[in-house]
Amino acid sequence: MEFFRIHKTIPFMRHAKVLNIISFATFALAIFFLFHRGLHLSVEFTGGTVMEVAYQQSVDVGKVRETIGKLGYAEVQVQNYGSSRDVQIRLPVQKGQTSAQQSAQVMDALKAVDSTAVLRGNEFVGPQVGEELTTNGIKALAMVVVGIMIYLAFRFEWKFALSTVLANLHDVVIILGFFAFFQWEFSLAVLAAVLAVLGYSVNESVVIFDRIRENFRRYRKMTTVETIDNAITSTISRTIITHGSTQLVVLSMFFFGGPTLHYFALALTIGICFGIYSSCFVAAAIAMWLGIKREDLVKTPVKRDDGDPDDPNAGAAV
Repeated sequence: MEFFRIHKTIPFMRHAKVLNIISFATFALAIFFLFHRGLHLSVEFTGGTVMEVAYQQSVDVGKVRETIGKLGYAEVQVQNYGSSRDVQIRLPVQKGQTSAQQSAQVMDALKAVDSTAVLRGNEFVGPQVGEELTTNGIKALAMVVVGIMIYLAFRFEWKFALSTVLANLHDVVIILGFFAFFQWEFSLAVLAAVLAVLGYSVNESVVIFDRIRENFRRYRKMTTVETIDNAITSTISRTIITHGSTQLVVLSMFFFGGPTLHYFALALTIGICFGIYSSCFVAAAIAMWLGIKREDLVKTPVKRDDGDPDDPNAGAAV
């Protein structure tokens, strides 16, 4: 399915050097902010107090969040669980206060607004749990990267595998750089979004690389640069349909999903935008600079004694 078809090949690779200089500068800035400011980790990673509060009627989580915010908590996670009458609250660690003191203070504030509020559960999540989650998150990211490299190396060629992984890591680091620069809360949901972006970017790269391999077989007089330009141009319509429809869903989560899905959708939005860019320009350009050529993807038929590669009986002795 295509909305439109571009009949003239757009010379994308002509501007590959400039575009990748911009990519490198953005990547370097992201690394700088990650080391300089660091990530604003959520309660799952840093530890804190998890409360479960029940009401006799449906409760507005926005009002609960606003009430707790007046106590001095800049960012607090509040979400329904089980039913619209049950609320789970995650509080970050506060210096000079124990978990019990935090719970008592929050419950006093909630009961002042709605006297039916009842504390059903109170649990302290220690920092050691956060360290374990961080370690597992890094392991998950590493396993995804290794799996992608193995898959692409078998399906295409190691040059494509290396260029795709570098482009995908470019997307991940830039997402983390945004969260470090603006000090947005980095939670398990955001980590899930980062892993989703990895798979999403790979899908776009695979489509373009498939078209490059197809072009190598179909257009034997094209140079490598012309082949890559034609592959990217011919997949533009598909890219707009796929990414446009995905982005509509993500934007609906961003605007209507509430604070719980806010940063998850934000990470996906950044990842989708940079995923398109990196698949078309970063991955393809790196593959070009690594010296990808027709012989890497298209097997040359072996000639028989009589020079006819298609005759299975050629060269046979009678």
